[in-house]
Amino acid sequence: MRKTTAAPAFGLAPDGRPVYAHTKVGELSPVARQARQLVYVPDQQSGRLQIIDPYTYKVIATYRVAASPEHVVPSHDLRTLWVNSDVGDALTPINPQTGRLGTPTRVGFPYNLYFTPDGRHALVMAEKLDRIDVRNPTTMALQHTVRVPCAGVNHADYTADLNHFLASCEFSGKLLVIDKDVTRVEHVINLNTIKTPGATSAQQAHSMGGPKSSLKPGASAMPQDVRLTPNGKWFLAADMLRNGVWVINAKTFKVDRFIHTGLGAHGIYPSRDDTKIYVSNRDEGSISVLDASTLEPVAKWRIPGGGSPDMGGVSADGTQLWLSGRYNAVVYVFDTRTGKLTHEIPVDPGPHGLLVWPQPGRYSLGHTGNMR
Repeated sequence: MRKTTAAPAFGLAPDGRPVYAHTKVGELSPVARQARQLVYVPDQQSGRLQIIDPYTYKVIATYRVAASPEHVVPSHDLRTLWVNSDVGDALTPINPQTGRLGTPTRVGFPYNLYFTPDGRHALVMAEKLDRIDVRNPTTMALQHTVRVPCAGVNHADYTADLNHFLASCEFSGKLLVIDKDVTRVEHVINLNTIKTPGATSAQQAHSMGGPKSSLKPGASAMPQDVRLTPNGKWFLAADMLRNGVWVINAKTFKVDRFIHTGLGAHGIYPSRDDTKIYVSNRDEGSISVLDASTLEPVAKWRIPGGGSPDMGGVSADGTQLWLSGRYNAVVYVFDTRTGKLTHEIPVDPGPHGLLVWPQPGRYSLGHTGNMR
């Protein structure tokens, strides 16, 4: 009689374990263990990459890169870190063992970068071109392109079973459900049709300038970072216009509810022990802490005097949350045990998607360390 293997329960990874089972403290892969412990800061306005020593909290190197570096992303196999320069049309490799930069690869408008779970494809989020370019993960040669029915496609994550990819469209107020190999858009979630409390109006957003001025007519939502919750049951999508996070059922792709966190909700980071989720509120200068099981807000960390916490990541040991100060030319370091801001490190103007490296995990799905 033929033996069959039951599919893992909803919310679990293909191996039947919790989503982030391999991203706990002490779970550095053999490849990641060879990397220097550094923090990479792409300064979008200055066009530079700065490197911080996480022990001295000082900038130890500054490099000129292609124009408008947005994020630093670990490759699927963790052997390369990629600087994404969208205006400069380039991906610049970094050797994580040395922190040294290699020769840039010409790639059309790489705002952000992801990878398919099997590592066969790199997914360039070509935001201003309204498409996702599927490329060879090593050479970055183009394999095929998926046009998207929205504007501002930029952040994403995979379901627990790795069969679907959920991407945000910042300027259209929509989320896209895409097949795992990124060949087609299967479903569009229109957030604009749902009312939420405490929202910033589209009219006010346009007058504020910056990314909000690119909001398309009819859009009243502005989804940013997308992350799967540790239990694998929901996607969270931070919304900079609605000032909180959307909760999307990861099985039905229906909006479950909305959680108000603070003005300009932007980045989402699970804690190393899967008990908390940190949400950066960029326009409020605060971090909201959610209970990872119930998603109820349990704390708010405020930056003294205000600030603009953006993108970053949790340290390998789980004790620190590093975030760029997008409009303050600084990098923030928070103690995750107390919520206190412990360091404010001066950097060049426009720090954006910084990478804390190395991080635990078997492989990278992209962004600033979406590890599995």
